[in-house]
Amino acid sequence: MSIIYIALGTNLGDRAENLRSAIDSLSPELRVTQESTVYETPPWGYEDQPAFLNMVIEAETSLEPRALLDFLKKRESDLGRVKNFRNGPRQIDLDILFYDDLVLNEEMLIIPHPRLHERAFVLVPLADLIPEFEHPLFKKSVAALLKDVDCNEITPFSV
Repeated sequence: MSIIYIALGTNLGDRAENLRSAIDSLSPELRVTQESTVYETPPWGYEDQPAFLNMVIEAETSLEPRALLDFLKKRESDLGRVKNFRNGPRQIDLDILFYDDLVLNEEMLIIPHPRLHERAFVLVPLADLIPEFEHPLFKKSVAALLKDVDCNEITPFSV
């Protein structure tokens, strides 16, 4: 079994329910072992849209990375995600952050997630779970990466 970290985000509809439905949809292929706090975060990349709820989960899986990506994209679709434009509003977003300490660079899949170190909305909940985990490319802990981003507008959200 591999240990993976998945970022979840949503800014349409009942955001808290979207997160819960997404987590519930992952079994039995993924066994969720930890959940971060849920955070309300401003939009990133495209700002003219509602605020997001973001969180990170830790899970165990026997799925290989490409099969995991396919599985997560199917879950997004099943949960109502409609592809629109990059960084646009979404019902649910499920992104692979880490897969053990694997470094993978394929056309359709890059692990670790290539922009996680730039995104406070990912690093804040990730630091809830694994602050000392070392990014396999940057050789910095999640806590150290978090110090390099602006976290001022990220607030815990009561679900």
